Amino acid sequence: MADIEAAASGSTDLQRSLRARHLNMIAIGGAIGTGLFVASGATISDAGPGGALLAYALIGIMVYLLMQSLGEMATYIPTTGSFEDYGTRFISPSFGFAIGWNYWYNWAITVAAELVAAALVMKYWAPNVPSWIWSAIFLALLVVLNSVSARAYGEGEFWFATIKVVTVCVFLVLGLGMILGIMGSPSPGFKNWTVGDAPFVNGGMGVLSVFMIAGFSFQGTELVGVAAGEAENPSETIPRAIRSIFWRILLFYIGAIAVIGFLIPYTNPDLLNADVDNLSVSPFTLVFHNAGIAAAAAVMNAVILTSVLSAGNSGLYASTRMLYALAKSGKAPRVFASTSSHGVPVPALIATTMVGAACFLTSLIGDGGAYTWLVNASGLAGFITWVAVAWSHLRFRKAFLAQGHSLDELPYKSSFFPLGPIIALIMCIVVILGQNYEALLGRGDFTTLLTSYIGLPIFLAIWAIHKLVTRAPAVSPKEADLSRPER
Repeated sequence: MADIEAAASGSTDLQRSLRARHLNMIAIGGAIGTGLFVASGATISDAGPGGALLAYALIGIMVYLLMQSLGEMATYIPTTGSFEDYGTRFISPSFGFAIGWNYWYNWAITVAAELVAAALVMKYWAPNVPSWIWSAIFLALLVVLNSVSARAYGEGEFWFATIKVVTVCVFLVLGLGMILGIMGSPSPGFKNWTVGDAPFVNGGMGVLSVFMIAGFSFQGTELVGVAAGEAENPSETIPRAIRSIFWRILLFYIGAIAVIGFLIPYTNPDLLNADVDNLSVSPFTLVFHNAGIAAAAAVMNAVILTSVLSAGNSGLYASTRMLYALAKSGKAPRVFASTSSHGVPVPALIATTMVGAACFLTSLIGDGGAYTWLVNASGLAGFITWVAVAWSHLRFRKAFLAQGHSLDELPYKSSFFPLGPIIALIMCIVVILGQNYEALLGRGDFTTLLTSYIGLPIFLAIWAIHKLVTRAPAVSPKEADLSRPER
């Protein structure tokens, strides 16, 4: 066990410098962002307070099950390659190759998307400054945080996430006070839960539509798996972070949706109009304003800006580490496997930064059509990664037992195996196929259908091409690599 605690992630030059508090905030920070602060209003408008609450609760359960699976593998085999490594070890080299590149381009493109969002938020304070200037400044900040050390990234993410957590906590306390009639206007009681078609609007299809949005909102919680390769004492810190995810998600998301549902009727048109360039009608802004907080819009703009920078910070870290891991396993050019004296894979960081910047530039050229396609391609990538986590866990357990191991050897055991990963796998597939079910049913044009699902054929093509070129067979449970990192 001592070897595992001190081990570097496989045969690497990375350093285990991320502490427990970093991992906790990386885990929860990945789940709190614009999906909660901005998109939550649209979900209540589409499905009503009851429908939104049910959808977020179901997605919260799915994420909890996935994190249970990831926690079991990440504590036993804490590697930076994570999803790529587990896919290669337990499913097939071709699947691992496809998952690794899928996860890399997912976050590399996300960095570009967050640069665009940050520039839009800054228009609130500086409407006349060209967007690209803000994007360049924020990109430089993210590169600095990621180029110093893993701990610098962890510290940056810790404080970014802390701001988000404090904001949600204040929101919940104020909201509860308003619901009880302690502050602000008289308590609305359950009026907004019975107005019109509430609490469930548009029936099951309303819940399904929110189910997709909620799923995208929770993407990023799996970052703790990538960070496991640079975590101090992973057999202790990873389980602690995993256990905290479900309860914090339950508190923050379910609590926030409930507060909004009590205080703002789903018929309020502002709930549909909130966006990163129109945060004055964010449901959080509306509630803070009704509570009598001066400059509520300015406060939420600042919080949203930290959320955007947090996502960009995590995106640059995750994609850099995945490219590094791909290079270490021979799935990317070896130049990306080298690190600085502080354990930072600088060549991988430079390459990922250039890709993110190039994707950002496509948003400024023409009508931005190429950029829209790129963002849509990355949208499904997170769910494909989650499918890989659940599938890899099922295969990991099969291999673990087939090779004569006892479950007592596992530092952390998933509580609901095998039902947990099976349910999570099915739910992820439902989200992937149903993210634009109207287009899939022929209610939209072909272009809409293709842009919605372009990420899936890209992933399948990468998987198939690698399989055809290498002829790599599927991994037999008795031959799966269960070796653990060594000193």
